[in-house]
Amino acid sequence: AGYARDLLCQECSPYAAHLYDAEDPFTPLRTVPGLCQDYCLDMWHKCRGLFRHLSTDQELWALEGNRARFCRYLSLDDTDYCFPYVLINKNLNSNLGHVVADAKGCLQLCLEEVANGLRNPVAMVHARDGTHRFFVAEQLGLVWAYLPDRSRLGKPFLNISRVVLTSPWEGDERGFLGIAFHPSFRHNRRLYVYYSVGIRSSEWIRISEFRVSEDDENAVDHSSERIILEVKEPASNHNGGQLLFGDDGYLYIFTGDGGMAGDPFGTFGNAQNKSALLGKVLRIDVDRKERGLPYGIPPDNPFVGDPAAQPEVYALGVRNMWRCSFDRGDPSSGAGRGRLFCGDVGQNKFEEVDLVERGGNYGWRAREGFECYDRSLCANTSLNDLLPIFAYPHTVGKSVTGGYVYRGCEYPNLNGLYIFGDFMSGRLMSLQENPGTGQWQYSEICMGHGQTCEFPGLINNYYPYIISFGEDEAGELYFMSTGEPSATAPRGVVYKIIDASSCKARSAMPGHVPAPSVCSSLTSQPFILQWWK
Repeated sequence: AGYARDLLCQECSPYAAHLYDAEDPFTPLRTVPGLCQDYCLDMWHKCRGLFRHLSTDQELWALEGNRARFCRYLSLDDTDYCFPYVLINKNLNSNLGHVVADAKGCLQLCLEEVANGLRNPVAMVHARDGTHRFFVAEQLGLVWAYLPDRSRLGKPFLNISRVVLTSPWEGDERGFLGIAFHPSFRHNRRLYVYYSVGIRSSEWIRISEFRVSEDDENAVDHSSERIILEVKEPASNHNGGQLLFGDDGYLYIFTGDGGMAGDPFGTFGNAQNKSALLGKVLRIDVDRKERGLPYGIPPDNPFVGDPAAQPEVYALGVRNMWRCSFDRGDPSSGAGRGRLFCGDVGQNKFEEVDLVERGGNYGWRAREGFECYDRSLCANTSLNDLLPIFAYPHTVGKSVTGGYVYRGCEYPNLNGLYIFGDFMSGRLMSLQENPGTGQWQYSEICMGHGQTCEFPGLINNYYPYIISFGEDEAGELYFMSTGEPSATAPRGVVYKIIDASSCKARSAMPGHVPAPSVCSSLTSQPFILQWWK
């Protein structure tokens, strides 16, 4: 009975697509999850006849008398995902962010713990209002405000946990997923959030506008919610979640392809269907309304006027972009400003980093990384897709977390470096563009060892599940990770990335806020230390 229960329950596992080979379009869907060899051998010995009740696979039945061939048939090519060790497999869950000794060519950095006790911190943002507060969002639907001295206010800045759809289940991708402050927040008090919600027994993603209370600058007026956009989700995964405002003042919305495996919706999938809002980068104008909508359509959106397309679509061919960012540009020359970087989570072979352009097609489900995924779509000459600037195989990591191009002032050696990570492997990574060739050079980031991180308050290890990256108002870089990827587990931490070898490192030690003279000439906004009224 225990074996039967365990196997039947894997249909609801967060790794079900891997366990049943649903991620591979060229293999038939399994009727029994892939099993680890020692578990299979033990089960075969004790109750091999059970499989006749669990599976209609007659080829499996025929192998019942041969233990070795039977268990070989039930094995997975990617043994990281075999049952029952998938949730404790060290390749998936071990912390790869510890000290790496004598790592050639590995960028040695340190960390500073900024905040802890968070439940799956999915975003860290600032309001661009000169206060140098930062805001950390939890997957449950709470947003916390932190003052410049890094103290957290006792009352949540926003709490919509009552309506946010998520669960304690590890790997649940639903929940509060994104937040962005209006470029004129200082004057209009408006901010925007992206979250999962249940409506009439269906699952949806919702983008809403809120306003900060007139009486309390550190609290949202919850009665001010104005729903901007809702999109029905056919499945519970691949929910997207990023919100960003560009220099153009428009709101960019990053949706997933709708979930399940292989984008199985329709002839070409959601991502290649211009009439679907899923699997897209959307761009809307939240400062005006038109066509009966609570928002406007930017006139230069690429598919305006195309009757077969949704006018909100800015780019397509997206699987599940998890964390995107705009480049602030070089502090001196402004070079690179406005470039839009995204990490797009792959299917069963590759993770990728994309530079998103207006009207760009990023290939999914025709392509995964640089390789064909759906051969019939990949051979279509009209696809005209844009290749990623970088892709890596699942031997390196299995769920990319997009990051930022570093443009802060404290660590000039990092200027221009795109820093990102992988949720599953715990790796921190970087890309550096060669301005002459336009090619991107990959380097792994290792935690400094020996005397590199000897300063008080610095550390050289972190929790392995890298959920998101963030930037403060001065352009310094942070990331969020957790030791237990559950929306209810308070094991999430915010880390600041430190280059201890920098000449400014000693003046930027833990808790130190640089004087205006240090950064004001290098940032697009002055470093204001005065508090608002």
